[in-house]
Amino acid sequence: MRVSKIDLLEYCKTYVAKRMSRFAVAISTAQSDANKETKSSAGDKHETGRAMAQLETENNSKHLTEAKKLNAVLSQIDPGKKNTSIELGAFVKTNLGNYFIAISAGKTHLFGDEVYLISPASPIGQHFLGKKEGDTVSFNQQTIAIQEVH
Repeated sequence: MRVSKIDLLEYCKTYVAKRMSRFAVAISTAQSDANKETKSSAGDKHETGRAMAQLETENNSKHLTEAKKLNAVLSQIDPGKKNTSIELGAFVKTNLGNYFIAISAGKTHLFGDEVYLISPASPIGQHFLGKKEGDTVSFNQQTIAIQEVH
């Protein structure tokens, strides 16, 4: 493996930071748009515009809160820890792919290695928790052999 847990953790932190920034900008834009709404002779248009901006702000605020929770999860990971069983922060090599147990952020390619970034709370993450090298798990009618845990 060319990719390390440090690389994977940094990738996840960047992923979350971009999400947080995107939602913060969206909130700011929606609030600015709401403040710019001027009362028109049709009154209802003004109120509808403000209501839409408020809904957008609330929606983006929820997403920002979720991204902050992901950031808190990442702060609990010590990339220097040598894992012997699968838990938060473990890097897992299997016969069907590589997994980093952190946050659900899809599949990535770093330094030529393909890695699935999964949450311990995800369905497959739940199957992996507590397993060790040499163990197998059944998931989606497939047997996954755990080859290495770091």
